Amino acid sequence: MHISFEISETLKITRQFTYMGIIKLRYQEVSDAERYFEILSNPNFLYFEVKVKSVEEEREWLKKNPEKREKGQEYNYAVLYDDELVGACGIAMDTRRPHIGEIGYFLDERYWGKGITTAAVKQVEKIAFEDLGLVRVEIRIEPENIASERIAVKCGYTKEGSVRKAYERDGEYRDCLLYAKVED
Repeated sequence: MHISFEISETLKITRQFTYMGIIKLRYQEVSDAERYFEILSNPNFLYFEVKVKSVEEEREWLKKNPEKREKGQEYNYAVLYDDELVGACGIAMDTRRPHIGEIGYFLDERYWGKGITTAAVKQVEKIAFEDLGLVRVEIRIEPENIASERIAVKCGYTKEGSVRKAYERDGEYRDCLLYAKVED
């Protein structure tokens, strides 16, 4: 199953002017590895728990995506803005609770604050509920990541609380905020 979306909307930029941009989602490709490595290697990129060590490591991870989709484990999409690869957004299924999925995302710093991630999350959420039949979608956020928390709120997620020592980053177990949306 191949799903692609094109979202065309006016995006508000922080200096109070607007720019018409086109946001597209497509399945990630192995050829995206160098661009993802570039984005994820940015030292200002603090809140992503996986630190990629090389382009080859990223390639190997991307090669596994088709199998993960076939097994119903993960659906990972490239985020394109005006046809430029600027980030990723995907959903990982809870294998013990197959009615639940977790959305994750990252975006090149040069594109922060333009509404791109918000639009991508809304589209991946639509896939989760309409195509995958999920009942619950979660977003887990580091408490310090205010921008990511704003995305969850803009997308209509409800803050359900804090999850202690929910993931590991830099050798430490860290807490996260839990936001969720349920299909009624």
